[in-house]
Amino acid sequence: MTKISPEIEEDVQAESLLSVSADVSFSSNCFPKYKLGPENQIVEESKEDSKGLSLKEVVEKETVQLSEQHKRLSVRDLASKFDKNLTAAAKLADEAKLRDVASLEGHVLLKKLRDALEALRGRMAGRTKEDVEKAISLVEALAVKLTQNEGELIQEKFEVKKLANFLKQASEDAKKLVNQEKSFACAEIESARAVVQRFGEALEEEEKNSPKSKTQDVERLVDEIQEARRIKRLHQPSKLAMNKRAEENKSCLYVFDGSEALGSHLRIRPRSDTAPSLSKCSIQWYRVSLDGSQKEIISGASKLAYAPEPLDVGRVLQADILSNGQKITVTSAGPIESAAGLGSYVETLLRKSSSEFNVVISQMNGQDYSSHSNHCFNVGKLRIKLCRGWITKSREIYHTSMQLCGVRGDGNAAAKSLFWQARKGLSYVLTFESEKERNAAIMIARKHALDCNIMLAGPDDRV
Repeated sequence: MTKISPEIEEDVQAESLLSVSADVSFSSNCFPKYKLGPENQIVEESKEDSKGLSLKEVVEKETVQLSEQHKRLSVRDLASKFDKNLTAAAKLADEAKLRDVASLEGHVLLKKLRDALEALRGRMAGRTKEDVEKAISLVEALAVKLTQNEGELIQEKFEVKKLANFLKQASEDAKKLVNQEKSFACAEIESARAVVQRFGEALEEEEKNSPKSKTQDVERLVDEIQEARRIKRLHQPSKLAMNKRAEENKSCLYVFDGSEALGSHLRIRPRSDTAPSLSKCSIQWYRVSLDGSQKEIISGASKLAYAPEPLDVGRVLQADILSNGQKITVTSAGPIESAAGLGSYVETLLRKSSSEFNVVISQMNGQDYSSHSNHCFNVGKLRIKLCRGWITKSREIYHTSMQLCGVRGDGNAAAKSLFWQARKGLSYVLTFESEKERNAAIMIARKHALDCNIMLAGPDDRV
């Protein structure tokens, strides 16, 4: 505080007023204009332009909107709306806390201002003292108004908190309702699946127990018996030929190494050191009927080894070796047998519209293929497709110029490989993951091609 001397009273009054006002921060340079009543109550105050809706009005507006939309919102939308309004309520609560802090600072400022004015009133006289007293009354009116605003703020805080609790509870109820509806839907789906499964089992049981099904079973059994008898009759006259071949093989200079079944790899080897070197001999493989009446050349099979394919099943394999103008014939001891489990595997694949196999392209148009990446060999009922991901290398329907057979070479992977001529001028050698898949792919492709009246085999094969 500035000390006041009698000599310069007027100057000191001005300075002291400036120093008091300098300690206080106002939003404007002058006091608001109020009219006070006889008991220092506010009678009239100037209206300020409102910059927006009050907190109470915002809460009431949101409540009305929620009430109007509650009936037409779905359960999921209602839960989302409750979550959004819960966030808005929390934001309003934070704003109310900030306003509470601002109100507390206002009380502190008004108290400081009133104390300063009280100190000045004791030192002033005349008209200046009346102005100071008027200013003190104005400060007290501001304090009263601030207290009223605090009461309204407390009420608004209570309403906001109540609304926040209501929205929180409503959001939790909506989430519970959504989860409940979801669980009910899942239970209904599982119940429907169980009913469908029971109906399917009942229909299958009824078909099995029906007279028609029994008749079909009997007919199938009769057909199997007749087929077994037919095969037995075919094998009976061939036993003499088999014994004859066994005697001839004993005296032959060469013999087959390997299992005489699908999935194997038969190789010609000398029986003794006196046999001519096979590197100087020409070789040609044949498939022969059990009775020896039919002999078919296997085109392209002119190597030391040969991997049987499905067309060889039930037939005898024979290799003619030419050395210095002399022909030596080597035959298998019996017919080529099918691989175990191949028939059931093929039947399972035939129930599908198409079958896919993982393959690697070994050759393309007779040239080694540099890339060894995996491709998909898709055998369908109407066409065969070779692709890698979304890239299709070849897709051809069954036609007369298409060829498909086992690879007729002596490579280590011959039993897993097949030759496919998609069309004239485009051919592949594909290597499968196993011998079983290679043979199954050949059998399925030939079955689908036969359904399209196409005989699918290797070059020069008579099927």
